[in-house]
Parts: sequence; structure tokens; C-alpha cells
Amino acid sequence: EMGKGSDLSNMKSLEHELHCHVCKDIVKQPVVLPCQHSVCLMCASEVLVANGYPAPELPPEPNSPASTPNTRSPRQARRPTPKAEQRPIDRILRSGYGTYPGRRRKEGPPLVMMFPCIPCGRDVELGEKGLTDCLRNLTLERIVERYRHTVSLGSVAVMCQFCKPPHALEATKGCADCRANFCNECFKLYHPWGTPRAQHEHIQPTLNFRPKVLTCPDHDQEKLQFYCRSCQRLLCPLCKLRRIHTGHKILPVAQAYQALKEKITKEMNYILSNQDTVLAQITQLESAITQTEVNSVSAREQLAQSIRDLTAALAERHASLTQALEKARQKRGEALAAQVSERQGLMEHAGLMAFTQELLKETDQPCFVQAARQTHNRLSKAIENLQHFTLAADPSFRHFQLDVSKELKLLTELNFTQAPLAPVIDTQRTLAYDQLFLCWRLPQESAPAWHFSVEYRRRGVVPGGASRGGIRGGLAAARWGWQRLDEVSGTSAVIDRLEMDSVYVLRVRGCNKAGYGDYSEEVYLHTPPAPVLNFYLDSRWGLHADRLVVSKEQRCARSVPGLSLLQAADHALTSCHLTSDLLVGDVAITQGRHYWACSVEPGSYLVKVGVGLESKLQEWFHLPQDMASPRYDPDSGHDSGAEDALDSAPPFCFLTMGMGKIYMPQHSYHHHSGHGNGIRDPITNGNSPSSPTGLTYPLPPRLGVCLDFEKGRVTFYDAHSLRPLWEGHVDCSGPVCPAFCFIGGGALQLQETIA
Repeated sequence: EMGKGSDLSNMKSLEHELHCHVCKDIVKQPVVLPCQHSVCLMCASEVLVANGYPAPELPPEPNSPASTPNTRSPRQARRPTPKAEQRPIDRILRSGYGTYPGRRRKEGPPLVMMFPCIPCGRDVELGEKGLTDCLRNLTLERIVERYRHTVSLGSVAVMCQFCKPPHALEATKGCADCRANFCNECFKLYHPWGTPRAQHEHIQPTLNFRPKVLTCPDHDQEKLQFYCRSCQRLLCPLCKLRRIHTGHKILPVAQAYQALKEKITKEMNYILSNQDTVLAQITQLESAITQTEVNSVSAREQLAQSIRDLTAALAERHASLTQALEKARQKRGEALAAQVSERQGLMEHAGLMAFTQELLKETDQPCFVQAARQTHNRLSKAIENLQHFTLAADPSFRHFQLDVSKELKLLTELNFTQAPLAPVIDTQRTLAYDQLFLCWRLPQESAPAWHFSVEYRRRGVVPGGASRGGIRGGLAAARWGWQRLDEVSGTSAVIDRLEMDSVYVLRVRGCNKAGYGDYSEEVYLHTPPAPVLNFYLDSRWGLHADRLVVSKEQRCARSVPGLSLLQAADHALTSCHLTSDLLVGDVAITQGRHYWACSVEPGSYLVKVGVGLESKLQEWFHLPQDMASPRYDPDSGHDSGAEDALDSAPPFCFLTMGMGKIYMPQHSYHHHSGHGNGIRDPITNGNSPSSPTGLTYPLPPRLGVCLDFEKGRVTFYDAHSLRPLWEGHVDCSGPVCPAFCFIGGGALQLQETIA
């Protein structure tokens, strides 16, 4: 009896889940819209007609006299009705509501039906076939049938269709194969032992017989045996072969059924295991509603006192401000009440949970997959709201304080003080290097801010080093609070003591007399993969003063055409190559991992950025550079004696940029290629910048270089997003220096440290 009582309680609690959003009554003959919501077939047809689409030929209502079983003649009542006559809903769905099978070539495009879905709040495209593509929600029909049988909401008695009219008995069984209702005696009569009819499936008496399985709306009698995850649709074997599903993730319906059922079961069990959390949140919401009422009364009294002090000058503004306050109170109360209603829906005996429990009783796999997607989405959203619970409205009314210190001439502009609007983070100036630099501004219409609060946290990491994953990981990450910089006076902030190679989430909000305003949108910054190496361009080695100009700060260099470059160009017709000029950093790396960044002027002809052995760089500097042989190309492994040791790493590793592009090889460094990074110099090796050996990509605003000395590996990054671009190797048998090579005119700027 306790079990029956629990089932009855569950059934009563899910009544709200069974309502049609159009007629607000228990759903009848539901069909699934493309948005996964279900609606009565009749309601859907009426809505489409009301929106100007052609009216379909609808079946009679199940309880209407035309469809009452015992209005037939005795001769008709003595045999089970053929299946084709018992499927009016399928006849409507098969009839192609809104289709134009006879459309000619010269006619316009087919009419695409749009259905206004109430839960979605938008128009859902049904396509030119209208309701034809909308499958019946057989699982929902079975749940409604069980609901009606358990709760017995005054449903009409179903009479036997085969008793003689004067002595008709109430039906006790329905036959899914005969699609008819029988009393006990008639059922035995029409299903005698030893005949095929004895194997028919008997069900509860019903006025709405359903097909046993879902069939494809485009290919009659074809069973839906597959599920397309990309389109989120059930497919038959013929639909699977369509070109539209090429490359899509298609699963057998049994696999989709099992995966979706496991997900929903885990989600339901998670919510049921967190009932204490739901109750605590409901209590908090109810307390917030009470506080809202109390604080609104206090704020209203303060407002009235201020109005009384200013009397006639404030009389006109009094009504408008009181109305604004009342609207705020009503809006917040409604928002918090809506949260209470939402959390009550997550209780064990609430509608959604009860509906889910009924849904999990479904054993027909295609039907379950078709009906369960919307429930899965709702449960996932409920879990997300449960994990990241915040009040929908602030119960305090600190924003509704009046500043009465202004002069009387400003009384016409008197209004509630407003907290600053959400700041806008300047993503162009915000960056991560040796520290994080965050820059923002307030919208023009915002109230001024006294100061700002900057908050940041490491993404996906919780105390103890565990990475975020799954529901438990999400809760653990949520418990790890934000770190804050309070009372920041300007519109920028510097954050230090950060982890390397990590993504940080940052946000900011302003504060004034009314309190804190809304947060800005969150931005994500990726810290460098290694400690930042700060160095200057070394001008002590032999430079061509007429070609290379180094800034006074030794952070910027520019290559300009000079006499020697013109002379080299004059010899170009005799197969001479243009010259290459190198700069190095004033540091020599002998251990560890280091990172630095620079920007190359987009108009540069060719600039190479990378690293090289200090000894080889000095040797290369002191050799004559205006020579025709490609032996002295710094991008070539020949300088390192690679002819003698093909298995050794090259002495140089460069990435070539120029003309707004970056030239990257198709493959990483190969020991037998004889080239340091697989890119032939477009000048010294005979390739033009428009057709280099490797691939070309747009030049990033900043290029990052990371050297791992122990591994002899150099990785190049897009320094703005920290996306790896290419990786090569370099000989680290001795000190290694950052190196830069100019071929033709160009300029580069070392990234300034934030400090």
C-alpha cells in the first residue's frame, strides 16, 4: 500500500509536466516539434491555421460521438476494425500537412511553416512538410495513459466495442494488434487459444491506440534504427544514406538509448542526492523574499521622508520614484519567487522528477530516445543552476537612496543613485607576459565609480592540483573562490605571482555610494609556458651602421636600405644574393626554459626570429656577408657542420616573417634536410615570399619564442593567444642567444615587460 501511495503521489506531482503549452490541458495525441517540445496535434493544427497556413483534414476527437465505439451496428461490432481505419492521427501526419507534391518547376519555392513555440519563445521552423516530419511522442502518450489510469481524473469509461448495444459492458482490455477494446468475454472470444490472435498484446483500455513502433515519416514502414547526434534526429536505414548526413556522428539507436538513459539516470540521482541543497536554496530564497519586503518598506519610508523635506519642489518626482521603487520590488519579488518555483520543481516528488522516473520506465528504445532529449536538456540545465546558484535579485535596496544635497535647480533631475554599469575590458591592451595587465573602461552612460574590484582565478584548477571534470569537479571548482584586488583607483591593474602555462579568468566591477555594480564580461588570459626572459638588443658586434638602426633603449631595430644593400642589388643579375644582417640578445642562455616575445612590422620584407649558438653567431658575424654562396644563410644547417654529422641538431633555428605573413614549414625539423627549421630563405635559397617551401599564415600581432635548453627545443607561439605555431630543434651544446635576422627593409620591437 505504501508503494501504491508513492506511485499515486508521483503521478499527481507530474501533472504539470503533462500539460500542453497551448491548451493548458493534459496533452492529447502529442507530436514532437523540432525544438524537442511536445504539443497536441489538434492544438498544433489550430495554431498553424490561425497563422494563415492551409487547414488540414483533422480526425474526430477521441471522445466525440463520431468516434464512440459502441455506436456501430451489431454487424460492424462483431469484427475488429482494420488498422488503417483506426489511425487518424497517422493519416494526418502521413497526409503531408502543408506539402505540395505536385509543385511544378516554374513555381516558387515551397512554403516553409513556422510554429510559434511557447516554451521556446520563438518561431520554430517545421519545413515545407509541416507536421509531417514531427514524430508522435509515444512515450509521452504512455505516461499520460498511466497517469489517467492511476489518478482517474474523471475519465470517460471505455466500453467494449463488441458487445451488443443494449447490454454493452465496460472494456477491461485493449488489444494493440486489433486496435480495439474488449470486455473479458469478448476478448476470449476474439482471441481463442491455439490461434495467432492469442499472441496479441493486451493493454489498458484506451480511446487512442498507438502504433507499436515509430516509423520513418519519409519512408513508410521503415523502422527508426539510428540516431544522428549532429542533427539530433532518428533515422531509418534509408535516411542514413542521404548526403545530408555525410560526416555526421550516427549511432545505432540502442547505443543512443543506453547512453542517454545512463546520463538521465545519473542526472536524476544527482539531483535526488542533493535534496538538502535544494531545500537550503529554497530557504535562502524565501528569506531573501522576506528581506526584500522588509527592506522595501524601509526604503519607501526613507523616500517618503526625503519627499516630505522637499515638499512642493519634489511633489512631481515623488510619484515617479515611488512607482520605480514598486516596480523594482515587484520585479525582484517575482524573480525570487520564480527561483523558488524552479527549485521546488527539483524536489523528489515534484513534477520534473516524477516525470523523469516515469520516462525511465520506457523500454522502447526509439521512443525513449525521441522523448528523452528535452528531459535530458532540462535536467542538465537544472544541475547547472543547482551548482552555480545565485539569487536572481538583490534583496537589499541600497541602490534606492536619494542624494538630497544637490541645489534646488537640480531637483528636476533628481533620481535614485545608481551603481556603476558593468565595465568594458579593453582586450587589445589586456595581455599576459611576465605579469597580467588588465585594462578597462566604463560605458559613457554609466555612473562614475569611486574605485574598482578586480577578481581573477585560475581556470580549471582546484586546491590540491585536481583538474576540473564532471559534476564533482565543477562543484569543487565553484568552491574555490575568486582572488581579489580591492579598491583599485584607476582603470588598469597588474596581477603578479601567477602560475606558468595556465589560463586565468578575470573580471572587474565598479563601486560607488550605491554599492557594487555588475561584473564585466569575463576574459581569459593564457600565461607564458616558461619564465619571461628580459634582454636588450646587443649592438657591440659588427653592425652595418648604414643598414641597421637600433633604438636608444635597445628594444627596437630597423633595417633600412643603404649603399651596401644597393650594391648587392646591383649584383643580383649575376646570381649574387642580397645580404642578411643579424642582431642578437645581450644574454646567453645556458640552462632552463625561457620565453620572450616580439612584434614584427607587417611591412617588413623578411625578418627571421629565433635562436642560435653564441659561438656560431659570432663566427657568422665576422665572416664576409656580401657573398653569393648560400653557405652563409643563417637558416641553413650547413654552418654547423651538418655535412659531417647529419644526426646533430642545427646551430640556428628561425621562423621567417614578412609582407604580413608568417612562413611555416609543413613538417618539423628533419636531420637530413640540412636546414635549421625546414624553411628555405626566400632570398638566399631562391624562393620568393609569395611561394615559400612551407605554409603561410597571417602574421600575428606578437610572436612568442620559448627555448627549452635541456631538450634543445624551440617553440614559436602566437603570443596573443599562446597558440603554438611551430616547433624546431637547435644545438644547445654551448650558450644560446636570441637572434634576429633582417633581409631587406624591416623592423621589430621586443615585447616590453609589464613591470
